[in-house]
Amino acid sequence: MQEIKRLTDLEKALKGRRKKRLAVAYAQDPNTIMAVHRAVDEGHVEGILVGDKEKILSLCKEKGIDSSIFSIVHEPDEKKSGLKAVELVHNGEADIVMKGLISTIYYMKAILNKEKGLLPKGSTLTHIAVLDIPTYDKLLIVSDVAIIPEPTLQQKVDMTKYCIDAAHKLGVEKPKVAIIAANEKVSEKMPPTMDAAIISKMAERGQIKGAIVDGPLALDVAISKEACEIKGLKTPVEGFADILIFPNIETGNVFYKSTTILAKGLLAGIVVGAKAPVVLTSRADSDDSKYYSILLGAVLANE
Repeated sequence: MQEIKRLTDLEKALKGRRKKRLAVAYAQDPNTIMAVHRAVDEGHVEGILVGDKEKILSLCKEKGIDSSIFSIVHEPDEKKSGLKAVELVHNGEADIVMKGLISTIYYMKAILNKEKGLLPKGSTLTHIAVLDIPTYDKLLIVSDVAIIPEPTLQQKVDMTKYCIDAAHKLGVEKPKVAIIAANEKVSEKMPPTMDAAIISKMAERGQIKGAIVDGPLALDVAISKEACEIKGLKTPVEGFADILIFPNIETGNVFYKSTTILAKGLLAGIVVGAKAPVVLTSRADSDDSKYYSILLGAVLANE
């Protein structure tokens, strides 16, 4: 598979593949319906809208959308609509689940439901953001910016493995992973540098496969070859990382919001670690971000 270097390339990557089935929880949200309509209309997914049928039909009419392109499951109760959408994936009737108007609490509770949820026992649920930044020559995969406040060492290892798997599915054969910290010196006074060093050594010994992993690395040397040269730092990441693993949610969240707002970057976000991709977009995310998040879920979903 050819490496996907821009989010727009996700469209080409899905050509000729089996259409994935997308179940949307409490779907009577105009922005979500518009994004799903675009993905269905372009032939990338099949859309299953779970929610209040009358409201969904009304919104489709208001937006000039042919509602017949969707399968609509009538469930007007917010909480039950989330459970139903997740159940469709759990039962193999859908491949991806997406948050509509449902509150995040109800949505996540449905995913974590022990009987009909999507979280395998012992799995780590984490968020992956794929950033398309005009000033960077390829996609940048980052984690975690939305779910785990202070990831443990094991959670960082899981985050790293998930990101590597995502990179492989995006056509990056040997992704370069930077474990981010404030600087490159390992110090017990700065626990993230200790975690980074351990993860780097784990990769060196084959406990993490399929990637080049180094850390601790400050952000500048992770994404700038010039910064490496100025600092005299030799790293196999070479200032051209494909993946950034952040020490905590504040670092990751500030980074991705800075790149999307100040650097005009485009974002696709997905929650991984479940049995299927979970689309969880922010209310402030652009329509394009919602659309490309759906496409990212389709690319990451197992065949």
